[in-house]
Amino acid sequence: MTFCLGIRVKEGLIALADTRITSGNETTTSKKISLHSSEHGSLFLMTSGLRSIRDKAITYFEEVLEEEGGTYNKMYKAVNAFGVQLRRVAAEDKASLSASGLSFDLFTIVGGKLDHDKDHKLYLLYPEGNWIEIGNTTPFTIIGNSGYGQPILNRTLSYESSLRFALKTGFLSFDSTRVSANNVGYPIDIVLYVQKTGEIIEKRYEEADMKKISSIWDNKLSEIIKDIPEDWIDDLNTLSRQNQHSPLISYDQ
Repeated sequence: MTFCLGIRVKEGLIALADTRITSGNETTTSKKISLHSSEHGSLFLMTSGLRSIRDKAITYFEEVLEEEGGTYNKMYKAVNAFGVQLRRVAAEDKASLSASGLSFDLFTIVGGKLDHDKDHKLYLLYPEGNWIEIGNTTPFTIIGNSGYGQPILNRTLSYESSLRFALKTGFLSFDSTRVSANNVGYPIDIVLYVQKTGEIIEKRYEEADMKKISSIWDNKLSEIIKDIPEDWIDDLNTLSRQNQHSPLISYDQ
């Protein structure tokens, strides 16, 4: 399993991916974000699925960019081009993978801004090569292990959120997944596209780099839970006393 998160806010784009690869009892580290450039700009790809499909599709895509990069002046054209290469890999390998009991499985998040785009774009590409664009209403998408990290994004993130706030929230989404799923872990790779300058910034964080932030998050969660009103719990104790029992639920000491 994996954790790859793409966020699109007004100020730019965020790509965040863990690097843990689990195969049976073996755990290794491998990069899941790749950056690609042409004369029209740069974009990033994040993938979740079979590594062999990913490596082959990206190799083919890089070759296409080298030979035909001038024709891809909008993000959707580049996404279509990757989808074509993904279908090419399916035509070559899907039958043999199926015969071995493996599904043709690769989900991809693509983000960036090319010369003729009016705004920065974020896409979710399916194994079949078709895609959807991530809009303003729900400005993020997760591939891989999404169940643990999505709630905080749903509750707090909007298209108008600052890039700094979105990055903090994105990290906490990863951290919530990491503590609940042993197949997601450090190091994490982060790529930022800054709308104001057009820069793409890439950085890797080790567990030691983020230990303080994780600890603050744990402590703040405990404090917030203690501060939540408990009158609705008192109602249960009232029912218990009416039935001549001692309180079912005691107050925190």
